[in-house]
Amino acid sequence: VQLQASGGGLVQAGGSLRLSCAASGRTFNYYLVGWFRQAPGKEREFVAALNWSAGSTYYADSVKGRFTISRDNAMNMVYLQMNSLKPEDTAVYYCATRKRGYTRATMDPNDYDYWGQGTLVTVSS
Repeated sequence: VQLQASGGGLVQAGGSLRLSCAASGRTFNYYLVGWFRQAPGKEREFVAALNWSAGSTYYADSVKGRFTISRDNAMNMVYLQMNSLKPEDTAVYYCATRKRGYTRATMDPNDYDYWGQGTLVTVSS
C-alpha cells in the first residue's frame, strides 16, 4: 500500500489549503484514514481521522471547526480542507491508514501502518 499526500504550500494566516491523499495498492474502503502533522522539533501529532466504513470523523481540538476531513469513494481519495489557517499550523502533514479494516478510531500514530511521504504546509503571519 502506498499513500501519496499532496496540496501543501505557502499561505498567509487566515487562508485555506486542501490536502489530498491518494492510495495505490488498496482502496480506503473499510479502513481508518488519518492526517497527522509534525512541526520542526516537535513530535508527530494527530490532526483528523475518518472511519471510512462508518463515515465518522474525528478532530484534534486545535483544528476543530477549521479543518474538515472528507472522502471521495469513486476516486479513492481522502482530503483535508484547512480553513482559517494559523502560523502554528505550519508543519509537514502526513496521511496514514491502518493495515486492518473495521478498526476503532485512534489518534495514536503508532497504530497506523502505512504512511504517505508528507506535504509541507507553511502559514505566514
